Amino acid sequence: MSSLTDSHCHLDFSQFDSDRDQVVQRAREAGVQLIVNPGYDLESSRRAVALAERYPEVYAAVGVHPHEAKAVTDEVLAELRRLAAHPKVVAIGEMGLDFYRDLSPRDAQRQAFRQQLALAAELELPVIVHSREAHDDVMAILTERFQVQSSKSKAQSSKLKGVLHAFSGGRDMAEKAFELGFLVGIAGPVTFENAHRLRALVRELPLERLLVETDAPYLAPHPYRGKRNEPARVALVAATVAEVQGVSGATVIRQTTANARRLFRRT
Repeated sequence: MSSLTDSHCHLDFSQFDSDRDQVVQRAREAGVQLIVNPGYDLESSRRAVALAERYPEVYAAVGVHPHEAKAVTDEVLAELRRLAAHPKVVAIGEMGLDFYRDLSPRDAQRQAFRQQLALAAELELPVIVHSREAHDDVMAILTERFQVQSSKSKAQSSKLKGVLHAFSGGRDMAEKAFELGFLVGIAGPVTFENAHRLRALVRELPLERLLVETDAPYLAPHPYRGKRNEPARVALVAATVAEVQGVSGATVIRQTTANARRLFRRT
């Protein structure tokens, strides 16, 4: 069986407390051999590292979601730096901006985003970026950070910088992200019958720049929409990407896994 990657999954969340071992086993049976579990705040980042120690296919990212940005302090950043030294931490995140719920003040979100980008640059780790109704600001901050870095050396500019997860932007945003060294993550909504705009976009994007993800326990693909999601269902996302792009499922699985392994340096 081909090796699938779930590039974004919150296995540490309480929704999995009753059957986490079984969820991981179902992922294995579906061919999922790499799962990246990003942190949401300091405590979930610690849990992500603990799960990476427990399950061989699970890797962690450590970071603070924009909903929790108001809690980011120098002490929090220092603890993220300490956690990031773990050999199974492959990225900083989930970070970014969320102007839909605005659970932290927007200025605090921007500051925490910039601070975590700086930490990732210091540690030479890629980033996992959340963007909801904040695309212009997200791209402005990424451009501010990575255009400066790209001007330093060709070797540095050739490295993948991160992923815009559960991508909801348009073609222009995707192309700008690619120029900055980013991939885009495609999640369960691409399987929805009414996702015409997203499917049209995925049809146009280069497979070499795509990841597939679940964002479990959220964004369950059809026919599980509205139910708890889990890593095994990334296979449905990959199958829909293959259908939309007119290629084989094996091609999508092979390329998106290669993309993930390159980004997270698991080659």
